[in-house]
Amino acid sequence: MLHIQSAVPLKSMNTLALPATAEYFCRVDTLDVLREALTWARDKNLKVTVLGGGSNVILADNIPGLVVAMAIPGIELDMQENDRHLVHVGAGENWHQLVLHTLSKGWFGLENLSLIPGLAGAAPIQNIGAYGVELSEHFHSLAAIHVDTGEQVILSAEDCQFAYRDSVFKHAVRDQYVITSLTLALSSQPILRLDYPALKQAIAQQNLSEVTPEVVSRVVCDIRRSKLPDPMDIPNVGSFFKNPVISSEQAEQLASNYPQLVTYPQSDGSVKLAAGWLVDQAGWKGVSRGPVGVHQQQALVLTNRGGTGQQLLELADEIIHSVQSKFAITLELEPRIYP
Repeated sequence: MLHIQSAVPLKSMNTLALPATAEYFCRVDTLDVLREALTWARDKNLKVTVLGGGSNVILADNIPGLVVAMAIPGIELDMQENDRHLVHVGAGENWHQLVLHTLSKGWFGLENLSLIPGLAGAAPIQNIGAYGVELSEHFHSLAAIHVDTGEQVILSAEDCQFAYRDSVFKHAVRDQYVITSLTLALSSQPILRLDYPALKQAIAQQNLSEVTPEVVSRVVCDIRRSKLPDPMDIPNVGSFFKNPVISSEQAEQLASNYPQLVTYPQSDGSVKLAAGWLVDQAGWKGVSRGPVGVHQQQALVLTNRGGTGQQLLELADEIIHSVQSKFAITLELEPRIYP
């Protein structure tokens, strides 16, 4: 049943703990309730904002219109064909709990993506990735509802136009659809991806006789916990800036000036840089601007201790200009700004 509330505080619903209020708010746990909510918003000519786990958003101000909190559940095996398993996942499922569930079922492929915060429905928007693996590598399709028409569509990986931390949902169809479920292509046969340097080193240090997907998941969790503060302790969204991708020529020139430059060669010949290293070298690690600041151990993480979204964005803008001045590299934000 649809239950609309007004003037709902959102501070507890975003991992940066930024103060903001939804003009109207509802939680949806079925397709029928979602359609009812969208119809309600259309009848009142209100903008719809979908909020998942709040782990990749910056609430810069109060949110006008209807904020829809996604809570559609469900994890089930759609189809099994030899080693291939198609797994249907409701958009409201917690991502890390989904990874643990697939491992317990012997459905492998997501282990490198362990402990990424947020809900499953947001994963395709960002094309989440970590430790050498991206969602797109295990993505089959998704279902979504058009905000204006209520029509359901099924989109393939090709339709989603995945790229590094990017998809069609950030561009051509931005804010036009509400993702309600996704189907993942997993395997009963482990295909371990251990080429990411930090992961490879951490596993090697453990001198294990056998490396399994469960081991990879555990090690990834250990690495993430050592590098990223828990939002429950220090409000943050994890990586605040995207790792910039530049040409090999530009990377060579930078490396000649900065021999310690952290680089990740890409299959297309481009080079990905570590945004955290750039921010650190620009002198920002541990710097505070009142109640907001840069984490003392991880320069890629911006934190909030009672500040506002505007204060956080002002700090981010300072960092972007500083890195641009020093390295001629323009950093982009990973989280999305609302409204």
